[in-house]
Amino acid sequence: MQLSYYPGCTLKTDGKNFETSALAVLDRLGVSVSELEDWYCCGVCFSQTQDNLMQQVAPVRTLVKAKEKGNPQLLALCTMCFNTLKRSIEFIKNDSEKMDTIHQFMDLENTQFFGDEIDVVDILTLIRQIGLEKLKEAIVKTDAGLKIASYYGCMLLRPKEIAIDSPDDPVILEEILESAGCENVYFPFRTECCGSYQIVNKPNIVKDRAKKIVNSAVKNGADLIVMLCPLCYFNFDEIQLDIKKEDASFQTIPVLYITQLLALLMGLDPHIQDFNLHAIDPRPVLKRKGLL
Repeated sequence: MQLSYYPGCTLKTDGKNFETSALAVLDRLGVSVSELEDWYCCGVCFSQTQDNLMQQVAPVRTLVKAKEKGNPQLLALCTMCFNTLKRSIEFIKNDSEKMDTIHQFMDLENTQFFGDEIDVVDILTLIRQIGLEKLKEAIVKTDAGLKIASYYGCMLLRPKEIAIDSPDDPVILEEILESAGCENVYFPFRTECCGSYQIVNKPNIVKDRAKKIVNSAVKNGADLIVMLCPLCYFNFDEIQLDIKKEDASFQTIPVLYITQLLALLMGLDPHIQDFNLHAIDPRPVLKRKGLL
């Protein structure tokens, strides 16, 4: 299987261990990805106003680049990029006036995007397309006994028009983890918002939400929390240290991208993990479970 790949900004900096582990996992599963040339920032946050056409120019330019690449599927690992690109497609495809205006702003000639030429896909959906049986075959460390709290956050499930699974009761992460030999723990806050970019102006909101969510994962016996969103990752990983300073009784828990965990279970080179990017070091847990 071959498909185009849009990395976005964070996966080239703070989230590069997400990218390296994801590409290694996909390679093991027989998927070849080709990164778009001259890709642009997607804008990160989808505009909440219907007349803000300028904010749609960046994601549509990326979709034009994907169309020029000639592959109908575009992989977006970052969930915020995925959400922005998918919603931009929904924004223009049923409104010819908005579509025409946005095209006039772009400096790309000869190629336009009309909304149905590209299917933006996330890695969970892609793994399901590849097949859970094929994933099982790629797992070599089957006796780790890991108990995992799966955290979805918002970007893959909201709004419902672009959701990859049920917004209220998603199962795709748990199905993938079960196929990889992990034990899913009951985790009632798996679809709660982490506070997102409120970390910039109102960090106490994020601290309160992170503390509630992490406490629930720990209380239910999880060894790790896994997720896909780089911003959620920061809001759980880095912020746990701040919470610990304020509350000595707070119990931290390591956070991993789902692709990091799958790479470890596949026995891939641990150097792709770059654990130095983690505020809460996952290595003690991983060593105890025989994964390092």
